[in-house]
Order: sequence, then structure tokens, then C-alpha cells
Amino acid sequence: MPRIAVLVVAAGSGTRLGAGGPKAFVGIDEHSILRHALRGVFAAPDAQVIVVAPPGREGDALTEALEAAGDRRELVSITTGGSTRQESVRAGLHSVWADVEIVLVHDAARALTPPEVFARVIAAIDAGADAAIPVLPVIDTIKRIDGDLIVAAVDRAELAAAQTPQGFRREVLDAAYDAVEQDFTDDAAVVAEAGHDVAVVAGDDRAFKITTPMDLGRARGLVEPIAPASVGISRNAAAPRVGIGTDVHAFGGTGSLWLAGVEWPGEPALSGHSDGDAVAHAIVDALLSAAGLGDIGSRFGTDRPEYAAAHADTFLGRTLALLGEAGWRIGNVTVQVQANRPRFAVRRAEAEAALSAALGGASVSVSATTTDGLGFTGAGEGVAAFAVALVLPA
Repeated sequence: MPRIAVLVVAAGSGTRLGAGGPKAFVGIDEHSILRHALRGVFAAPDAQVIVVAPPGREGDALTEALEAAGDRRELVSITTGGSTRQESVRAGLHSVWADVEIVLVHDAARALTPPEVFARVIAAIDAGADAAIPVLPVIDTIKRIDGDLIVAAVDRAELAAAQTPQGFRREVLDAAYDAVEQDFTDDAAVVAEAGHDVAVVAGDDRAFKITTPMDLGRARGLVEPIAPASVGISRNAAAPRVGIGTDVHAFGGTGSLWLAGVEWPGEPALSGHSDGDAVAHAIVDALLSAAGLGDIGSRFGTDRPEYAAAHADTFLGRTLALLGEAGWRIGNVTVQVQANRPRFAVRRAEAEAALSAALGGASVSVSATTTDGLGFTGAGEGVAAFAVALVLPA
């Protein structure tokens, strides 16, 4: 069991970034802020890694963490954050394993923090410090002001800019959080309030916090591309691969029928954890199978509440991203629907366009047939779909 845990705080709303969603899931390049932050975490010494995610984005956080972890997936867990940073850290502390001795708290927004900063913080704790944080010297001239007037100059030799990861002896951080009665801007302040000294180690210019659009632009200019996720695929880089997927769902759900990525008003709904779209689900299975990435149950299973009632665009868009990260692109997809209803002929082009759009413009063809009254589809009890997908090296 690792003696170190890293809490990656990724629950911020990102209001100042203005990206229209949680900051951690905004892209720096083709990968998110969170994914880049996790690269530094997993390049550091082995540790339990706890990602504190915004409510409703736990599944996305888990996907990012598992892909970053490589062969250390058993070290990953996800928890849901609170309305403040302090509440989010407290939530993460509840998930720390019993044998952990050192806890690092790291802001996902400091996505480019190099692994040597983690090592310096850990070394300071191992050397006897109760707490240690990375800092950078303040290089600007600082003034104390009162309204519109300068009151005095501030000696910048006494100042430093705090960064993360901030490291603590586990029992020190736990006790400090148990005792804290007010909000602080970082964990070092919580521990200092409890009466502990906080040591400092050298920070890094690359560990700046992505807060504004200008910060995001700076990160995009500095980022080093992430290599495709290692998924244990043994393949000839020049060879295409083919996968087959199937899915069945019974009628009996609530609301509207969703099938092949479109809504069918007036038709009975299919039952299922999501919207029961057997066509989309068969396509997901075929694509994952072709790329050697498992199946729909392992990626979007019923234990993932964020996919409840999700439609085709959610499943297919995420599958497209998984393929890209593993070094694949879609050649084409064909799918056959077996059902008495709905009648596909009048909406085939619309369904193909919806599925193609969800897969980034990939070629998708849909055909439909009945089974001459045989089986559960012939009896009108549900829908079956069978998909074949071709993937090519990216």
C-alpha cells in the first residue's frame, strides 16, 4: 500500500475562466486541464490518487484518471466536492486509505506542475516538517494601499507566492481540518491556524494557476502533448481493425422513444439505464471492441449514475474521445436494426446524420429489417441492433 495520497482538487466552477463549465474539464489541447494535472501526479512517486470532482462530473473525472493512471488504476478513486475548496478537500480526506502517512493537496488548475515539485514537497515532510508548500519569490514591487493612496512599500523579501501540491503529515492535516472553524484560501493556512509551522520548498514557474482566459492561453503555449493512452493493445500500427457490437432493449420505458440518436414521438420508449438506444449502444460496443478498449458495460455501466437517461451523442462523443486517446480514428460504421417498429425508411437519412455528427463526421450507415414474426423482436417486444465498425491508426 502506498504511504502517500494525492488529493487532486478539481471541483471548481471556473467562473472566471468563462468556459461555460467546470474548469478542470476545459481543454488545454485535445486533453483537459485535469488530464494534464494528472500527468504530473502519476509521474511522481506512487501514491493513492483521489480526484475531487464537481457534482455530476464524477464519471468524466474517473475516465480521465483511469487513462492517466496506466497500470496504476487500482490507486485511483473519485469523490464529489463541495461548494467551497475547503469542503472539497474535507471530502477528499474521507477517502484517504488508513495506511497513508503523507497527504498532498494539489489544485488541478495548476495543470503543468512538474513532478519534481511533488518530490521536493515529499522530501521536506520526510525530513521532519509537519507541512511543506512550494513557493516562488515575489518579483513585482508590492505596495500597501488605502483606497486610492499608497500607504507604504512592502518588503518583497518577506513575501512568496504559494503553489501546490501542499504536503502534510496525515495526522496533522486531519486534526487541523477537524478543528477549523473558518474558511481559508489554502490548506497551509488551515494547518498554520492549528499551530503548526509550514516549511517552504522551491516552486516552479510552470505551476501557475489557470484562472483566466489569459492563463489558459499561456498554458496552451507551454503544454507538451500527452502521448496516446497506454491501453495494452498489441497491434500493427499499419493495420486496420474491425469490431462487432450488439445490443437489445425491451419496450416499457418512460418518456419518448430514442433510437439511432433521434427521438420518435408517439412510439413506445425502450427501457434501460440510459435512454435504451440499442443502435447507439451497439455502435459503442463495436468501436470499443475494434480498438481493444473493452465494452460498453466497462465504460458506461449501470454503476455510473451520470449516464442515466443519457442520449446517443453522450455515449458516442465519449467513445470517439477514447478512441482518439488510444491512437485510433473511425473508418466507418454500419448497423442493422431488427424491430417491427418504428419504421426507419422515412427517417434513415436523419438517423445516419445524427449518428455521424456524434462521431465527429464519421461515415455511418443504418439498415432495418423485421424477423417475420419470430423472436422477441418479431413479437414487438423490443429492438435489437447489430453493428460493425472499422477503426484505423490515427
